[in-house]
Formats: sequence, structure tokens, C-alpha cells
Amino acid sequence: MVNKFIILFLLFMIYSFLGWCLEVFRTLTIDKKFVNRGFLIGPYCPIYGYGVLGILFLIGKNNDDILSVFLKSILICSVIEYLTSYLMEKIFKARWWDYSNRKYNINGRICLETMIPFGILGTFCFYILNPFLIKIVCSINPNVRLIIGIILLLMYVVDNIISFNIMNKIRGKIYMQKKDNTDEIKKSITKWLGKNSIFYRHIKNAYPNFIINKIIYRRK
Repeated sequence: MVNKFIILFLLFMIYSFLGWCLEVFRTLTIDKKFVNRGFLIGPYCPIYGYGVLGILFLIGKNNDDILSVFLKSILICSVIEYLTSYLMEKIFKARWWDYSNRKYNINGRICLETMIPFGILGTFCFYILNPFLIKIVCSINPNVRLIIGIILLLMYVVDNIISFNIMNKIRGKIYMQKKDNTDEIKKSITKWLGKNSIFYRHIKNAYPNFIINKIIYRRK
């Protein structure tokens, strides 16, 4: 049981890291600069890890219908991205990415432009990458694999605690704003993030286009 969990967790971390690499590469090609993507500090974007594992679990092992895998990959990853966007907005009082200006979007949370790549990447992972990675992970000595898994798990848990604490402080800062204009609130928050530690500046750089939730706490 523990061994199976470690294998799944290592696959999760690998896919999260590869997703982070894709996000960083995309930013490099568009903005011509390196940006540590995602709200976590480390080099991983968990949404990719959850997405691939979701595809593997929900589609199953025996599926020779490539079109079905492609469409299911789109559905699974889009649902995960939509729910992540919705929950982060509700919890932290800001929308951290927005596709409202892109065609065929759903509430600005997901759009066709990202859904198609999800399908392609999901299909690639299902048929080619995952079988290859499983062989590599399973070939590692069980004791070494356990040590690596425990170290990565501890790093991941600590990273989540620190990052969620930072996001909660950002939410508190939003609540403390006396301004009614969301654009002014965003400018104030962005300036505050820029003056803070490197961890806060990371959020500023990772989500430069974040949007303050229109329902702002108002003082009586």
C-alpha cells in the first residue's frame, strides 16, 4: 500500500514538474523572461499532476480508442482547471487567471485554446509517457524510492503550508483595503507584493493579470 502510494506520488510530482516546465517555457517564448509559474514556491504546478493522474484513474488501463482518450482528457483537465479557478477565487478573493478575452471560454475560467492542448498532452501521457515513467520509477530500489518520496512529500507539504499562508495574507490585505475601485485595490496589492519578500514577489510575477473579486468586504 505504501509502495503504491509512493509510486503514485512520484508520478504526481514528475507530471507537476513537467507542467511547470511547460508553463515556464510558454512564458519565456511570449514574455522573453523567466517566471516561476504557479502559486507554490517550488518548481511544480500540481494542477498538471492532478490532471494526468485523473486521466489515468478515470480512463483506465485498457482503452484503444484514441479519440475517446483525447475527449476524456479534455473533459477531465477542464473540470480540474475550472474547479481550481473557482475555489481559488472563492477562498482568496481574487481571480488568478482569466480567459474572458479569448473565444469559446466558460466564465473566463477555461477556454478552447487551453482545452485542445489538454487533450493532446493527456493522450500523449496516457499512451506514451506514463508507461515509460512507470518503468523508470518502478526500477528504482524500493528503499531509495521510499526515501526520495518522503523527502519530496515533506518539501511539498511545507511548500503548501507556506504558500497558503502567503495567499491568506494577500486575502487579508484585500479585505483591509478602503478603496471601492477594484483596479485601485489591485494596484495597491501589486505594489505591496513588490515591496515584500521574494515569496510574495513570486505571486506578483506568476499572476500579473490577477483580478480582484468584485464582491469586496466593506467597512460600515
